[in-house]
Amino acid sequence: MKNKTAAGLLALFLGGLGVHKFYLGQGGVGIIYLLFFWTFIPALLALYDGIVLLTMEDNLFNEKYNGGKVSSFSNVNTAEELEKLHTLMEKGIITEYEFQKRKEKLL
Repeated sequence: MKNKTAAGLLALFLGGLGVHKFYLGQGGVGIIYLLFFWTFIPALLALYDGIVLLTMEDNLFNEKYNGGKVSSFSNVNTAEELEKLHTLMEKGIITEYEFQKRKEKLL
């Protein structure tokens, strides 16, 4: 599971070499950064990437780079969230399909 802070710091400190791109699973772009590092253009792009990554919301980062998975270190109480979802399903606010999808995302 990729960490947003690690990706941002890699972009700021080693981004000119494309290290953050390799970390985020974008090897092709990382190779382009490596090939053109001597122009300092990748360093400027990496500075921008680092700022974007560090200021990005956690849920957006997880959707984009972790396939929507939530870190196991989050402050979410899974049992309480499942209970809330089940209550919403019983009241007819969400469908059983939506309940199952959200349950999978929680677990």
